[in-house]
Amino acid sequence: MRGVRTRAVAPLGMLILSLSLGGCGYNGLVGLQESIDAAWAQVENQLQRRNDLIPNLIEVTKGYASHEKDIFETVAKARAKMMGAGTRVNKIQAAAEMSSALSRLLAVAENYPNLKADQQFARLSDELAGTENRIATERRRYNEEVRTYNTRVKTFPTLLTARMLGFEAAAYFEAPKEAQQVPVVKF
Repeated sequence: MRGVRTRAVAPLGMLILSLSLGGCGYNGLVGLQESIDAAWAQVENQLQRRNDLIPNLIEVTKGYASHEKDIFETVAKARAKMMGAGTRVNKIQAAAEMSSALSRLLAVAENYPNLKADQQFARLSDELAGTENRIATERRRYNEEVRTYNTRVKTFPTLLTARMLGFEAAAYFEAPKEAQQVPVVKF
């Protein structure tokens, strides 16, 4: 009689154990998703700061480099795309385009010594450089959170809970291939 009870209780105990371990996996995944969301919010905060600085930088630069119209249009389009991006992946792509456009704009500024000497331009350039550093820092933090989450989602036994409940790997914020190329400015 005792052996029958043990055989009946053992599967029930295993079921309870697996459910409790699964719950821990779920809670851990939810916590990691929240960390990713918080890190992403910081990235967006810095991207917005950059978007707020751009119109001022463009207006100051336009005064000195009015014949570089295509660069200003590229920056304006990239900013509009960034402001209109809906998903996290679209925002990552738009931010990459913005970084590329800004590097071209700053390369143009290097060719105008009077512009570099202008206090307003210098202040805005410093602010923009500081913002770019902040974006890089927040992007790194975001990617660290994504790495931790993705590792958990892909590691056994949490992998089972993740698949069962629809948790998927998150997207990294990667630099575009264009960012590896030096911008070319033609006169």
